[in-house]
Amino acid sequence: MLISSLVLIACCLAAGVLLRVSGRVDANVSQALNAYVIHVALPAVILHQLPKLQLGAELLWPTLTPWLLLLGSASLIAWLSKRAGWSRPVTGALLLLVPLGNTSFLGFPLVEAYWGKDALPIAIIYDQFGSFIALSTYGLWILGTYGQGEKPDAKAMLSRILHFTPFLALLLSIPLRFISVPDVIDTVFARIGATLVPVILVAVGLQWRLELHTDWRVPLAIGLSIKLLLMPLAAMLILKSFGVSGQVLNVTVFEAGMSSMITASALAVNAGLAPRLSAAMVGFGIPLCLVTLYVWSLILG
Repeated sequence: MLISSLVLIACCLAAGVLLRVSGRVDANVSQALNAYVIHVALPAVILHQLPKLQLGAELLWPTLTPWLLLLGSASLIAWLSKRAGWSRPVTGALLLLVPLGNTSFLGFPLVEAYWGKDALPIAIIYDQFGSFIALSTYGLWILGTYGQGEKPDAKAMLSRILHFTPFLALLLSIPLRFISVPDVIDTVFARIGATLVPVILVAVGLQWRLELHTDWRVPLAIGLSIKLLLMPLAAMLILKSFGVSGQVLNVTVFEAGMSSMITASALAVNAGLAPRLSAAMVGFGIPLCLVTLYVWSLILG
């Protein structure tokens, strides 16, 4: 099962890369695929799986952990920036791209591959209550403070959250727990949701760039080390110290160790936050995290 899932991941990523380099698709295709994932496939997965999720106190950890890691990693980046004398654009780029991980576009396929479909709802909780809300609040604040954009107000942040289709599906999944969804509707959700992983991976492949610029070697190495090594280690130590185990531990540590968020990287580039460094955090982070996550899977057992 794991081998076939990893082969699927590799093939879909390669398909996206080949479509881009061959010029067979328009440059805007990745945006269309992203829109399909966000507004169709991911909501379908949420509506199919979350109403069936057994609620328990342990599910607080996928919600709290990304915020604890954000606080810790942002504080560390700010301290390192002051010590190393990084410019504001470099500092802003790392403050955005180290705490915010690719917990949906890369996280969902990898969580499913290593821990099975039953683990996906935990990853969705981590992504929606952690990464997405963090991007919509903390992320926009970083962009406005360090980049060329304006600082958003609380109303703009709340509007962004409440108009995000997967978050609305998450809210709708709550009352669905208490009613019997017709089998035909649930089957439709399941069939549409089954397209999530391959479409996500092709979209990631279309957007993947691998460029190394010597000016950014040190901050890039530091950013990737914190993102791929320290953050999952911190997540594992925190959860184990509170006796958390099983799928909640596995998925939370995995999501903590994902490479930087593609959306955050694009926003950083548009805001003038060290564009080459911002792109490199994703470009090098994706292949590296495929290796580091395999190691984490061995550690987690």
